Parts: sequence; structure tokens; C-alpha cells
Amino acid sequence: MEYVKLGNSDLTVSRICMGCMGFGDPARGQHSWTLDEEHSRGVIKRGLEAGINFFDTAIAYQSGTSEQYLGCALKDFAKRDKVVVATKFLPRTNEEIEQGVSAAQHIEGMLDRSLKNLGMDYVDLYIYHMWDYRTPLYDIMEALNKAVKAGKVRYIGISNCFAYQLAKANALAEKEGFAKFVSVQGHYNLIFREEEREMAKLCAEDNIAMTPYSALASGRLCKHLGETSKRLEEDAYARLKYDATEAQDNVIIKRVEEVAKAHDVSMTEVALAWLLTKVTAPVVGMTKFSQIEGAAKAVDLALAQDEIRYLEEAYVPHCLVGVMAQNTAEAAGAEHVWSAGEQKI
Repeated sequence: MEYVKLGNSDLTVSRICMGCMGFGDPARGQHSWTLDEEHSRGVIKRGLEAGINFFDTAIAYQSGTSEQYLGCALKDFAKRDKVVVATKFLPRTNEEIEQGVSAAQHIEGMLDRSLKNLGMDYVDLYIYHMWDYRTPLYDIMEALNKAVKAGKVRYIGISNCFAYQLAKANALAEKEGFAKFVSVQGHYNLIFREEEREMAKLCAEDNIAMTPYSALASGRLCKHLGETSKRLEEDAYARLKYDATEAQDNVIIKRVEEVAKAHDVSMTEVALAWLLTKVTAPVVGMTKFSQIEGAAKAVDLALAQDEIRYLEEAYVPHCLVGVMAQNTAEAAGAEHVWSAGEQKI
């Protein structure tokens, strides 16, 4: 495993981040295909053995049970100062806005709930999960800065935003002397490359780490055409993101198969090896030992420039999907895919 500094922070992270959306009680959240605690612990332990020290979860994943499973496993299998834990908070709800709950109260409540779920005194990276159009940016940045100064958060990151939003937030933080975002977690993989338009350029210029989610397109980039899985069959939200462009995406997936065959490696290794030429540390969902092994091996796979061009040249522009399709002021009050579920904040 290789390690690298996370943007402008002093956090040293593995080039592969273990995404923990697949961990949690399947009866208590968005997804029906998640792993129970016993199997989650096994995957986390194997990830640590493979050299992964970077873990990404969220308060919204399976009503906080993803955080709970991760925290318990890391307590048993790792030393706290040897791992980097990231979690995320959500925008204020309609109910909170109606009740006059401030940004500071909301973020403090969410952070304290996450720390309780994790069984930790602090998180290394606290991520703004999606843009909140109904809360002043100053209030959000001030509250996050307060969390950093209190020692509950070491660094802050952002997810599901446009490049101008990240630039605006960090400019405000610099002006006010607040903590700045050191990382961005967007939707980026071989069949969805819209982050390359502006976000990648901003991050390269300002040394902001890119830690993209959906690194394997919810499993599509690691399976042969026609192959299926429990997640592919049951993840309706992922189908919403990818089904409309299936025909054009399959051209690229077929090329991943070809390059993998030429190297005698898995498709996972090829898809991630490509992404690792673009970003700091992709967030890779793992629910099987084979996925851990494939992700770890991807770090050592060097693709030739002509192979990279071959994988890239068939790409055509995509419309924004998922959370980013709702990143508008008009959709701010609409129901989103993520919520805190039954948790008391």
C-alpha cells in the first residue's frame, strides 16, 4: 500500500479509502444490501491488514449503524492514532429550519451524535455532505471552525458541490481565518468524468485532495457485462444514476475488460489504477475480501499512456445525477436520498 498526505493537511492516508456505506443494519436505512456487524467487522479487519488506514462513513448511512460498526471494529483492531476516520453531516431539515435551529446548533448536534456512534473523541475529517442553500455559508464555516478549535474535528472536507461552491467557501474561510476544506468527495469514475471540467483543475491548483465516491460506478466497472450481484439488483438509487447511459457506458466497461485481460488482472484493478492517476485516494466500497485485494493491487498497477487513452476516448458527456442533480436552490427543500433516519440529534 502507498500513502500520501491528504491535500493541505498533515493527515497521511492510504491511496485507497475504504467506503463504509455498505456497512450497517439493512433494516434501518436507504439500502437493503448492506452487511451486518459481524461481516462488516471482518471486512474492516481485512482492510487494515491490507494496509488501508483511511475509512469514510456518514451519519446518514443506515441510521448511524455504519458509524457504529466502524467505530467498534477500529477500537478492537487498530490504534486510534494510526487510522484516519472521515464522516459526514447533512443540511438542516425543514423541521429544524421551522424551529429556528441554527447552523451551529445543527452541526454540533450532528457531530456529537456521530462521535457517540463511532465511540470516539474526535474525527480526522468532517465532511459537509451536500450543499445547504438555506443556511448562510458564513454560519456553516464558522460552526465547522468552532468544531476544529474544540478538538472534535482535525480537518474539514466537502462533498457533492460545484467547483465555484468550494472556491467560494475556502475564500470565505481564508478571509475570516476559519479552517478551510482540505478535500472534496465528488462523483468520479471512468464512466462519469464530469469532475474533470472544473473541479479537478481547482483541486490541482489549490492542493485540495480529491477522494471521489462511486469509484467503481456502484460495481459496474468491476463486473463483466451481464454479470450481476445483490447490490446491482437491489440498489435502485444506483440504477437511477447509471441506467439511462448504460449503452454508452458499456463501451467503456468492455474496454476495461480488455485491458484487464491483457494484464491478467481484475477489472477492479484496471478501473482503480486509472482513477489513481487522477485523484488522491478514491473511496471504494468493499463488502467482500476479493474487493479489498483488488483495490490494494490497483495501487501497484501502472497503465501505459496508450491504455489510458483507450479507456478514456469513448467517454461522452453525462448529465448530473444523484445528489448533484439536486444541487440547486429550487431543490433545497425537496426530499433527498440521505437523512439521519431514526436517530435523535
